[in-house]
Amino acid sequence: MQFIDLKTQSKRIENKVMAGIQKVLDHGAYIMGPEISELESNLEKFVGVDYAIAVSSGTDALLIALMALGVGAGDEVITTPFSFFSTAEVIALLGAKPVFVDIDPNTYNMDANLLESAINSKTKAIMPVSLYGQCADFDEINAIAKKYMLPVIEDAAQSFGATYKGKYSCGLTTIGCTSFFPSKPLGCYGDGGACFTNDEKLATVMKEIRTHGQSKRYYHPRLGINGRMDSIQAAILLEKLAIFPEEIELRQQIGKRYVSLLPDNIKRQSILDHNTSVFAQYTIEVPDRAAVQEALAAKGIPTAVHYPVGLHEQPIFKGLYTDKQTFTHTEKAANQVMSLPMHPYLLESDQRLICSAIKEVIE
Repeated sequence: MQFIDLKTQSKRIENKVMAGIQKVLDHGAYIMGPEISELESNLEKFVGVDYAIAVSSGTDALLIALMALGVGAGDEVITTPFSFFSTAEVIALLGAKPVFVDIDPNTYNMDANLLESAINSKTKAIMPVSLYGQCADFDEINAIAKKYMLPVIEDAAQSFGATYKGKYSCGLTTIGCTSFFPSKPLGCYGDGGACFTNDEKLATVMKEIRTHGQSKRYYHPRLGINGRMDSIQAAILLEKLAIFPEEIELRQQIGKRYVSLLPDNIKRQSILDHNTSVFAQYTIEVPDRAAVQEALAAKGIPTAVHYPVGLHEQPIFKGLYTDKQTFTHTEKAANQVMSLPMHPYLLESDQRLICSAIKEVIE
């Protein structure tokens, strides 16, 4: 059994993907070829925003967004300590300080009730994470941001395709950023990502930053990075995006099946009534996680942990910021969360096997 099955999907679209790659080989524009603008147009239509900017990775998408907003040395950006390292990494790379706000223990997303108390004169932006495939509480977050005239970046690396009150992830804030890493709900066959916005000026700046700060060939009005997407990855994403709505439905069916098959006393991420999730991971909490994982592995069932250490406890941030930080809900989740196999092609028989094994191991 595979934790994430990318081969079944690959076989399904193999001929179309290979044809798309051949087109790139034929025209020879391997970086920023015509597939990029086609992909950006399709992404704009899917999310419902004016501008999509295809970039080299989800990490670079966050970095480009922060740079476009002018985040730099001495600034603070509020985010969550329960996320992949890149969320805080990009803030620190610009000389700014990640300021952490604890999570809601039921959704694992930023607790919006704690946000306002973290804002001060140094705050430059707010960057919530839409974790495990579900959007954060953006009405509340955006309202607080508006009160203090702060931009909001959605770290939607795990939530592309999810909806919040009928609107798609990446179209909910000043800038939305996602990742097309292969294991994401919409993934390419290498690294890739995108930034989304309805702000024309920000879109222009992000496009320039993507190409070394270049506004026209060899003319650089700003500093940028090498953040361009390869044309082959765009060609792959075009074919994957075509089947993505169906795969979202399949993910949601599998999520519902987990709810019905898992023991009632197993804690799992709460999917709020106004949200839909793309289940980038299906995550539960278990005591004595290491023992449970070992027992499941013995039965041929793979698991993973997203994430075992809060960002505030990472050595680099302990070294940079010596003040002691405690985030109770993050720390509890980091000690107990465990992700189960999750992908659109997970068989019902495998799900039953997984859930039956969990019952045996835990009970």
